[in-house]
Amino acid sequence: MAFLSAVSFATGVAFLLMGAWPVFGFFGLDVLVIYWAFRINFRRASAIEEISVTPSELRVRRVSHRGHVVEWVLNPLWVRLDQKTHAEFGIERLYLVSKGRRVSIGGFLGADEKASFAKALLAALQAAKRGITYNR
Repeated sequence: MAFLSAVSFATGVAFLLMGAWPVFGFFGLDVLVIYWAFRINFRRASAIEEISVTPSELRVRRVSHRGHVVEWVLNPLWVRLDQKTHAEFGIERLYLVSKGRRVSIGGFLGADEKASFAKALLAALQAAKRGITYNR
């Protein structure tokens, strides 16, 4: 941010010396907007999603960046993993489907990470269906 501020200030001074003094004030606004965007992104990065699978339950716990907690408890014997894929980009969305409920999971992951996560979750669900606690 210090580097960006210095570049913006130097550019603003150059415009000021050319006689375009009204432009000088706008160069501070770009730094403020970028700082604000970084702050929002940093806060939203604190959101978490935990998924635990045992032979008796599958628990999805989502904590937003504001601290709001939402939790779903599903029976792993009835859960199916649904994927929405795109031919070019790979997996776009992952859903847990059980008895008419559809819970979106892993929305913050990239396509490759979603594929790896889906593989691990399917293995955990298979282990739960066999009655084994899967730790990974």
